[in-house]
Amino acid sequence: MSSPASIAETPRLRIRRLDAGDAVFICELVNDPDWIRNIGDKGVRTPDDARRYLEKGPIAMYERVGFGLFAVELKKSGECAGICGLIRREGLDDVDLGFAFLPRFRGAGYAFEASSAVIDDGTQRFGLRRIVAIVSQGNEASKSLLEKLGFRFERMVALQPGGESLELYALAG
Repeated sequence: MSSPASIAETPRLRIRRLDAGDAVFICELVNDPDWIRNIGDKGVRTPDDARRYLEKGPIAMYERVGFGLFAVELKKSGECAGICGLIRREGLDDVDLGFAFLPRFRGAGYAFEASSAVIDDGTQRFGLRRIVAIVSQGNEASKSLLEKLGFRFERMVALQPGGESLELYALAG
């Protein structure tokens, strides 16, 4: 690994902890129309908003449980392509795989590569036996990726009473 913040490396990617220096990238990612449609509007409009989002979200989760969403960088350029990681989410009994990539990096296999590495890290380092993923109905690209990773549809869930019905996929180890 190239730095203490690195979680995993693949032939093309470096997966590392997010930090305040990623604010501009996060601002771009969370305002992508696909993010807003499939994940939701986080109300992040400026780099300062993004720094607060990072501190209260991924960075706080690293401190609380040791994992979270990570930056996915291209080794060749050092550019952040997206995020991928494991989330301990209220409303779910199991750890949840999450991922999102900027449009210009989709379709190159990065999400599969990063997700595989994150799942391996979760099972090996944290001893996770079961990982789930939640997907908005109609998000066919994410469903396809989950199935390619070995996840199978299990049931419909809502993270909060009266909330959106989401499809829950599970990967049993």
